[in-house]
Amino acid sequence: MENQTRMKDFFLRGFTEDQQLETLLFALFLIMYLMAIAGNILIVVITLVDFHLRTPMYYFLRNYAILEIGYTSAVIPKALINLALGKKTISYVGCISQLFFYFFLGTTDFFLLTVMSFDRYVAICNPLRYATIMNKHFCTWLVLVSWAGGFTLIFGQTMFYIQFPICGSNLMDHFFCDNKPLLKLLCGDTHLLELIGFILSVFSLLGTLAITTVSYVMIISTILHIPTAAGRKKAFSTCAAHIIVVSVTYGSCISMYLIPEEDEGKNFNKAVAILNNVVCPLMTPFVYTLRNKQVKAALKDAFNCKRTTHKI
Repeated sequence: MENQTRMKDFFLRGFTEDQQLETLLFALFLIMYLMAIAGNILIVVITLVDFHLRTPMYYFLRNYAILEIGYTSAVIPKALINLALGKKTISYVGCISQLFFYFFLGTTDFFLLTVMSFDRYVAICNPLRYATIMNKHFCTWLVLVSWAGGFTLIFGQTMFYIQFPICGSNLMDHFFCDNKPLLKLLCGDTHLLELIGFILSVFSLLGTLAITTVSYVMIISTILHIPTAAGRKKAFSTCAAHIIVVSVTYGSCISMYLIPEEDEGKNFNKAVAILNNVVCPLMTPFVYTLRNKQVKAALKDAFNCKRTTHKI
């Protein structure tokens, strides 16, 4: 009986029961998902092929773009299939897998954003030592620690989830397998599991946010002491894109996972989840390319090279 309750499918309530609205949502999400994937792939490719972008900042940006591709792909393709077919179901194995990859890649996101803020801190506050500190081996180590840290934290938590059978209703009031709606379907005393989840959320969210905030306080303090307005503008422009991404990413995740959920706030949490799963990955390539002269120059060079080759 316990094995049967573990392996049955979940029904996802999704966004709405209106079929016409679901069709509209499918088209909207599909366009946004494809644009997010294409934009982040473009960042990966352009930072690999352009010699001028082979610096620590763009090495971290490339890894972040890869994370964003995986993060949005952990949730959105299944949501699109459910919207297209109208089934709104996910298997137990699929649910646990989605839960793991969603939080693993999301947690790694926080660690990597912190690494990127540290990189900007060294570049602006210690420019003469930047090349020495942010050498190739250290940058590689920072990225590996970010990935390993996210995997370790979430893998252990996921193992706790599979120890609990599912009992009663298998209706999940969400459009993907998030931890809060899943917890409500588990049998037994889940207080320890909830406590572990809260501690990990505080550590991965508020802990990394604190480090990022301290980095940017010191960065802004240094920028304000630059004597020329042009110098201040140039220094701040290298951080503006990262500040935007950090603000939106942390703001959405804190509202979803650290603020107590009210019954009437479920639709709000779904809307924030859309922002987190679709809009943020879509925003990343636009923010980092439109506000970055080096990336725009690299894209222009690549386009001109392709056009010249085509003419020949």
